[in-house]
Amino acid sequence: MKNNLDEDIDGLFRLPLAEFTSARNTLAARLKKEGRANDADRVKLLGKPSISAWTVNQIYWSHRAAFNQLMATGKRLRPAQKLKLAGKVAGMRDSLDARREALVQLSDLAEELLREAGSNPSLDTMRRVTTTLEAMSAYALLPDGPTPGRLTQDLDPPSFGSLASLMSGASGIEDTEEPEPVTPSRKTAANVRRLEEVRRAKIADAKVSLQDAKKSLSEARARAQRLESVQKKANAEAKEAEKRRREAEQLLEKATAASEEAVRHAKSVAEELNEVERTIDDAKKTVEEATKELESLLRQ
Repeated sequence: MKNNLDEDIDGLFRLPLAEFTSARNTLAARLKKEGRANDADRVKLLGKPSISAWTVNQIYWSHRAAFNQLMATGKRLRPAQKLKLAGKVAGMRDSLDARREALVQLSDLAEELLREAGSNPSLDTMRRVTTTLEAMSAYALLPDGPTPGRLTQDLDPPSFGSLASLMSGASGIEDTEEPEPVTPSRKTAANVRRLEEVRRAKIADAKVSLQDAKKSLSEARARAQRLESVQKKANAEAKEAEKRRREAEQLLEKATAASEEAVRHAKSVAEELNEVERTIDDAKKTVEEATKELESLLRQ
């Protein structure tokens, strides 16, 4: 199960930088759904790498031979340090030259990776990439140094005094080719370092969350302004529609009154017409009777 989780985490750090956060959240959600709460919490603590740290990670994943060559130059500094202490500076210089050449090669690879990713390899970014690579080669002296391929932040090389102490303390490893027992102080330093990594991861996540919140706030404000404008226009249209409705109601009332008046007038006319028709009928009867009477008189 652990190996699978390590593979999943490695997969996150291989992704394009823009896909890291969503893929990490998806992985954490899947682990939680599978009942692996501890693994999910571990994944949640993974901070999104800076662009320079991401570039160093990609060098590790895509150009492992060149990366290992730099790490080898860092490890060779331990016997070279012994030579320097013995008065043989040439060996130290050769080791430093080898590391410088390795850094130049990796710097060229870093520029290519950044351009392929659509990012500008600015002087500041390249400086941070080179500094982090240099620090990685220095920390190669430690068995529990930063995990290659999983960097989230830039690294600073250890101070000269710390580096000399590490070289001196690691002399037994070179002589016997056996790992030096981990002392309580080194365990403490490792724990402090892990806590610092967790703290940095949380800070990185908090920064991302803050940026997302600011972006959401800006988008919400812009949307609110657009909606206010739409609302004003809608209110004006509603007022105009209400005005037209009232005018239409008034016209309807007038038309209804006119219609009712027309109906009444038509009814009145119809009644008058009926009366006229009855009068005509009466007149016809009278004419007929008068005609008959006249004809009767004329026959006498």
